[in-house]
Amino acid sequence: MLEIGAVVWGVQDVSGSVAFWSKALNYRLKYPASEGWAILVPVQGSGIQLSLNKVSSPKARRHHLDLFTDDQQREVERLLALGATRKPWNYEEGADYVVLQDPDGNPFCVVQR
Repeated sequence: MLEIGAVVWGVQDVSGSVAFWSKALNYRLKYPASEGWAILVPVQGSGIQLSLNKVSSPKARRHHLDLFTDDQQREVERLLALGATRKPWNYEEGADYVVLQDPDGNPFCVVQR
C-alpha cells in the first residue's frame, strides 16, 4: 500500500516560501533549510510533509494545493495578510473555493468545508 508522504513544491525563493508556508499551515522546518531545499512538517501532530525545492523557471508549476477550512473568509484574509494574492479566476456559480497565489506565484485554493 502507498500513501502520500510529501508534496514537493517548486519555488524560486526557498527562504521566502518557508516563511509564508510555515505561517500559512502552522508548519515548522524539519531540518535547517539550505538555499535550494527545505522540508516543512506540522508544528503539532502528524500530517503531510511539504518539501520546497528551488527551481529556475519563473513559470508557475502544474500543481496546486486545496486547503480545506470551516471559515473560508477568515482564512483567505489571513493568507492575504501573509503575502498571498488573489489569482484572477472565472468562478462557476456556487463555487466553494477561492484561488490564491503564494508569494512565489504558485496557485492554491482555499475550499469551504
